[in-house]
Amino acid sequence: MRIPKQLPGRFQSAPFTWQEALDAGVSRQRWRHRWLDSPSRGIRSPAPEQPMELSTTARPYTVITPFSAASHATAFRLWAFPGFLPGSHESVIHISRPDTMAIPRRKGVVGHVGQFFEDEITNHQGLLITSRARTWLDCARKMSIDEITVVADHLLRLPRPEFEGRSDPYCTREDLETMLDRHKGTPGIRKARLALEQARIGADSAPETRLRLALECAGLPEAEVNMPTELGSGVVRQPDLWYSEQRVAVEYEGEGHSDPGQIVRDIEREEDFSRAGWILVRISKRHMGNDASSAVAKVRNALINRGWAPK
Repeated sequence: MRIPKQLPGRFQSAPFTWQEALDAGVSRQRWRHRWLDSPSRGIRSPAPEQPMELSTTARPYTVITPFSAASHATAFRLWAFPGFLPGSHESVIHISRPDTMAIPRRKGVVGHVGQFFEDEITNHQGLLITSRARTWLDCARKMSIDEITVVADHLLRLPRPEFEGRSDPYCTREDLETMLDRHKGTPGIRKARLALEQARIGADSAPETRLRLALECAGLPEAEVNMPTELGSGVVRQPDLWYSEQRVAVEYEGEGHSDPGQIVRDIEREEDFSRAGWILVRISKRHMGNDASSAVAKVRNALINRGWAPK
């Protein structure tokens, strides 16, 4: 069996367009070789040993379609947004272009058109993509209000520079408000407005946001989010949620809390709250099923124990 001529550099591990192949000196015969996959018209892809990154897979679709950028569910995944977006697991690539042009139509693509301001398209890992704020709005149409809030909390969260290498949030509240004001009447904007109203700065994870929303939906008072709390001389803790009047703190404990070292730290934390006269309510994934009914019951009981009464 005749072995085909080796492809130039990056073409051996990433999809490429016909124009890119032509510019690199790839022959028409090599372009048509059966060892290359044809995911869409004018695009060829090798069969790399390792799965390709989504940004690598999506790039040629934006290159071959003029004035386009990855958007919607594809941008949602590329930005690693938390929250549930129906259809975001699908293998199709979502791309958008200005509404003065024809909607993109090709195999493997879901095309969109819309009005875009200059700062709503950015470069991410060598790929043109809608900004985080624009992606948040674009995806709102298919998401529930609570899940849109989960993403909003993620964008507004103040990072921890020592762990994340950044000091600014991905977006400010003004950034998201500006996006809503720019695109009045776009599908999903009403849900996005309601989500932004209930978004708060401070949640460190999607489960924390879902817990906060579940507690508020159940009629419990609104909790403070991730605020440093002085429990004694030199003792400061920062619970996920806390009710200062009732001296009740709530912590959501993810999978990392099963680590032996973390277990010791969790015990020390609980002892700190106890010595200061606080009740610490510990919530895990198993409490979040059935609309977080178990989590709500635990927090409600703690609040009632401290004198709070439902209205």
